[in-house]
Amino acid sequence: MDACRALALNAGSACAPHDMPRLTPLSRLRVPLGGQEIELQQLDHDAGGMSLLRTRIRENSRFTVFDIDPLTAAAWGEALLAWARSQPRGDTAPAANEGG
Repeated sequence: MDACRALALNAGSACAPHDMPRLTPLSRLRVPLGGQEIELQQLDHDAGGMSLLRTRIRENSRFTVFDIDPLTAAAWGEALLAWARSQPRGDTAPAANEGG
């Protein structure tokens, strides 16, 4: 039970509605060597504001989830591309892009 509901039960009041984010799937990847699943989603709040990039990494039953702003996403993307371009092309297949 979340804190709002617990307080509402004790005080006899109703909770304010939660601002539920809208998630738009962008891309889903599977890492061939480790089997991790990487899912990218756009996160938008009903109240408005800046869109965020939600990154979910699943490793067996463990999840890592973080949300980043557009400037950080651009810098991270550029760093990933620079590293990937500097690597020799091997026999390892690229991660399968299942969406987006």
